Amino acid sequence: MGDEFPFIDIILFAMVAAFLVLRLRGVLGRRDGHEGGHRDPFSPPPREESADGKVVALPDRGAAKAGDAKAGDAEDEEAEAATPLEAGFADIGKVDRGFDPKEFSAGARLAFEMILGAFAKGDTEALKPLLSPEVFGNFARAIADREEAGEILEETLVGINSSDIVEAFMENSVANVTVKFVSDQVNVTHGRDGQVVDGDPESTVEVTDFWTFGRDTRSRDPNWILVGTRSLD
Repeated sequence: MGDEFPFIDIILFAMVAAFLVLRLRGVLGRRDGHEGGHRDPFSPPPREESADGKVVALPDRGAAKAGDAKAGDAEDEEAEAATPLEAGFADIGKVDRGFDPKEFSAGARLAFEMILGAFAKGDTEALKPLLSPEVFGNFARAIADREEAGEILEETLVGINSSDIVEAFMENSVANVTVKFVSDQVNVTHGRDGQVVDGDPESTVEVTDFWTFGRDTRSRDPNWILVGTRSLD
């Protein structure tokens, strides 16, 4: 009989434990797989299986939308910050990947010297490949008028003080870039008798020119030509 009491105690403890478990379930409830959409923020992103059975991680759609919005805002701000000149460079760069403003400026300075020298000498053969047909026609007429009058132009380029790109734009398939040249020159015109009819051989003048160069981006020819000129009078 003395051995039966411990066994009865065990049964009583088991009944008390079962009663407590039932009470806890009643208070806390049970997870049956149909709970709301609670998600641990530190857990990996949700996954789903693809058609081939491979597990694919699903992106966080909320984060993607926020990222897209930020990227769009940055692009809008960048577009607003661009100057007309920078926008022109960008437009030309879209159709001419090799366009570089610094390299262009260096080439424009060289063209400026060559064209002025050829014009002073009356060398139309040297001018023709450097100018558009319209500009060449103007230069050729000026040379012809000078020769008919028996005049000689002595034009000396002392130096180029500055050459700055002030405009860049696309016109259909033609890229256009305008350069402002500020240079020191000595311009003298001599008559038939050698006398000075215009200018001063002892005086250096500062001349400001705006030259526009153009290139058809559909052409394989990489060279730019002078398509327009004007001076600051």
